[in-house]
Amino acid sequence: MQGFAKILKHTDIMMGVGLLLVVSMLILPLPHWAVDLGLVFAIGSSIMILLTSVNVSDPLQFSVFPSLLVVTTLFRLALSIAATKLILGTGQAGHVIETFGTFVMGGNFVVGIVSFIILVIVQFVVITNGAGRVSEVVARFTLDAMPGKQMAIDADLAAGLIDEDMAKERRKHIRKEADFYGAMDGASKFVKGDAIASILIIIVNIIGGFAVGFFKGQSDPITILKTYALLSVGEGLTAQLPALLISSASGLLVTRAGQDRTMAGEVATQFFGQPKAILVGSVSIAAFGLVPGFPATIFMGAGAAMYFLYNFAKKNPQVATMFDTVVKEKPAPAPPPAPTGPEAVLPLLQVDPIEVEIGYGLTKLADPKVGGDLSDRIAATRRQIATELGLVMPTVRIRDSVQLSNFTYVIKIRGEEVATADLMPHRLLAVNSGDALESIQGVPTIDPVFKMDSLWIDPEQREIAERAGYTVIEPSAVISTHLSELVKNHAPGLLSRQDVQVLIDEAKKSNAAAVSEVIPDIISISDVQKVLQHLLRERIPIRDMVTIIETLADFAGRTKDVEQLGEVVRSAIARTVTRQYVDFEDKLKCITLDPPLERELADLVSLTSGGTALVLPPDMQSRLVQHLKTEYDRLTMQGFQPVLLCGAQLRLAMRRFLDRHIPNLPVLAYSEISAKAEVEFVGQVAA
Repeated sequence: MQGFAKILKHTDIMMGVGLLLVVSMLILPLPHWAVDLGLVFAIGSSIMILLTSVNVSDPLQFSVFPSLLVVTTLFRLALSIAATKLILGTGQAGHVIETFGTFVMGGNFVVGIVSFIILVIVQFVVITNGAGRVSEVVARFTLDAMPGKQMAIDADLAAGLIDEDMAKERRKHIRKEADFYGAMDGASKFVKGDAIASILIIIVNIIGGFAVGFFKGQSDPITILKTYALLSVGEGLTAQLPALLISSASGLLVTRAGQDRTMAGEVATQFFGQPKAILVGSVSIAAFGLVPGFPATIFMGAGAAMYFLYNFAKKNPQVATMFDTVVKEKPAPAPPPAPTGPEAVLPLLQVDPIEVEIGYGLTKLADPKVGGDLSDRIAATRRQIATELGLVMPTVRIRDSVQLSNFTYVIKIRGEEVATADLMPHRLLAVNSGDALESIQGVPTIDPVFKMDSLWIDPEQREIAERAGYTVIEPSAVISTHLSELVKNHAPGLLSRQDVQVLIDEAKKSNAAAVSEVIPDIISISDVQKVLQHLLRERIPIRDMVTIIETLADFAGRTKDVEQLGEVVRSAIARTVTRQYVDFEDKLKCITLDPPLERELADLVSLTSGGTALVLPPDMQSRLVQHLKTEYDRLTMQGFQPVLLCGAQLRLAMRRFLDRHIPNLPVLAYSEISAKAEVEFVGQVAA
């Protein structure tokens, strides 16, 4: 026993040697006893494969089956070639083949040939084709379902229903499942080829054997034909019997979808779970016994046996569970006990900074295996946000949701929904920004990002739409652009203290003196966070952390008001502020306030509990808003991006005032204008 165990340790070497022997069988002649031994081994191994495929509770427990199918097919073909050499060379092929031929033909070689052809047709047309088609469909649906399954795992992991190790195991199982069914789809083609090869081999054996025997003058033509037909049919049957068993095993294995027990357990559980079906079957089969000419004894006996099974199932409702327990050899491991203390709900309290939930119809946009590029686009969005704002955008969790319609997506910030829209994943979005030269065919819609009139068009219309002046966007780009705009709008809320600490640590690498001077002795991390949020609220980039920290070092000792510190920082990074609003000629289009009006407004600035605010009488407020809106609309119609220019003491209060009325009109202080910018006054508002 110990020697045998040592041999089993070298199964890789044994497998390699075995494959070399199979290849050598294609070339070298074999004696009769070797062919007999090979045929017995082929039949025995095919029986083992069939029984294993029936008794596994999960197809992945027999994941080596596709490789075995290829190896056994090659082995059978090698045996067929070796037997052909014996048949044509010596007129004999061993005891196994001769016995099979004699038993099936029964003295009539025509009957034997017809029987063999019927067997091949059953295998090729029914079993092999059916198993191949099922393998193809299951492989395709398994691959299509992978993104949804992976997102479900991510959702369970985020909700705390599973831990990281269990999530890894589930992902590994999904990957193995896809690989298995993909391999089964390819391996089934070998079985089909084997069936065709068997037909050709038997034809070659009969014709070639007859020709050899006839030219050698072995006997009369009928005797020669009968002899070689017997051997050819025997060889075909011994080759097709294992092929039939393995084809059946292939069909059984790929049709085991949704079963978590052995096949016998599933059959017993499901049949005995429907006793009424057994009763109707017993009555129907017994009724056939009343038809004149039918063997009444057999039909009545079968009906009585089925009625006995019906009574047994009806009186023992637990019979399905009983069969299930008997069939299972090993019970499934009990799940770990669920936590009962506070840790049971703590994972449910975690909130992702940014989430993108998509309907099932949009999952392909997130799956790179089928060409989905949503993840890549979101990664590009993170780089864009870092470049434009200097903000490290948090990781975006993408998950599917059964609560959404197929083509709907939802973007959440800190667990709260901030935007939702519908997409057509197989079309392109053509946005009319006002420059369209002509109309094109498409499904009318509204751009979910900028709320412009748009069309969903077929991909073939892309060039036509671009020539007509439309901006053509892919569905995944719609989501990433929408996400980018929302992140910019919610940047202050996304900037955590941990993010601020990371930015400070990065700035410390190049200016350790300034950082050490101001943090934490003069200003705390939380106050730095509020200053940065103050800047991000108006989309002012915070990339120049060194200048920001040095400015705070200069002024934090004079005032603790973070709003005032934020205004001072704005002036210190005037080039960055101005760059946001200049045009391609480096010109800044400005609206100014009439000096008497500006002085009057400055006198009405008050310090409230919510910070600096502009408190105006209702009539004055209405006039000011109307005049500013008129100027703003006039200039934007001319293609300008105007800004409102005022004194530093009025800027913040005016910005907050306009947030409720003209949020798209930026407000800058004179001190925030870069010296290199060319200021052009294009409008003025009087009292």
